Amino acid sequence: MKKLISIIAASLILLGLQQAMAQNAQPAWPSKTLRFLVAAPAGSSLDVIARSMSEKLSLRLGQSIVIENVAGGSGTIATNMAAKAAPDGHTFVLSFNGPLAFTQFISKLPYDPAKDLSAVIMTTSQPNILAINASLPVNSTQELVTYLRSHPAKFNYASVGVGSSSHLAMELFKSEANIFATHIPYNGSPPATFSVASGDTQMIFTIPTIIMPQVKAGKMRALAVSSPKRFSILPDIPTVRESGVKELAQFEALAWNGILVPSATPKAVIERMNREFDAVLKDEAVRTKLAAAGLDVVGGSSDYFTQYLKAETSKWQIIINRLGIRQE
Repeated sequence: MKKLISIIAASLILLGLQQAMAQNAQPAWPSKTLRFLVAAPAGSSLDVIARSMSEKLSLRLGQSIVIENVAGGSGTIATNMAAKAAPDGHTFVLSFNGPLAFTQFISKLPYDPAKDLSAVIMTTSQPNILAINASLPVNSTQELVTYLRSHPAKFNYASVGVGSSSHLAMELFKSEANIFATHIPYNGSPPATFSVASGDTQMIFTIPTIIMPQVKAGKMRALAVSSPKRFSILPDIPTVRESGVKELAQFEALAWNGILVPSATPKAVIERMNREFDAVLKDEAVRTKLAAAGLDVVGGSSDYFTQYLKAETSKWQIIINRLGIRQE
């Protein structure tokens, strides 16, 4: 009996040691201040997302969060900083489709999204809105296509920057609808939208929050959204697919974004990060703020974002190669 008790006691001690070792093997996260890189300037939609989430996230994690807006390089500077950061989950980036899925467009990219970054969670998405200067005598996407075909090489379109979803959405639209317009890139949504509102350029694809004030003021006309289905926040605006132009029956060009970390970050840390970010995205106050900014919350697993990112990269690489456009 004494021998049996000794064996049981030894087994319990060994089990306790194994559990302690297993717990110690799990990386401690977070153990210090978190560095939240944002691949866009203050006041941008990405900045709204980061600031809407950070307070709730800080409370959940018991750590301070420092937001760093790192604009420039079409989002590649901040994304590269995250790719080169220590892989411990304490530095992460909120980036978007440009520096993540339009990589075929950018030459000499200092990182490989598929090899150097791991997806944590997709935060939000939103359609681009196809909008025109109110003086153009058209009221639908179909009328716009017909009008541009009958006035070749006469009109310009604005974009929020070279290589942005605003730029590539219009290039895809032009290619599929067999129309032509000259690209005039701007540094961000406000100046690009103002150029259309003032008549310096005639049309644009860009996010709803920038467009709709000009539409309400009567300076611009919103024709369509670039999503497969109507946008829940603006349900009265039809999709490009609904235009009746057969060449545009499969048109889709969303603006989306998400959180990523260096690829060597431990899976356990990524899983914990995903749970925490997903919980914050489900918070009603956060969802209300993001909806007010014209953003649809996505959330979900890191695997979902990983697969979505792969699909988007493949899709846009084909399109960019077909269009023959590239940023040197």
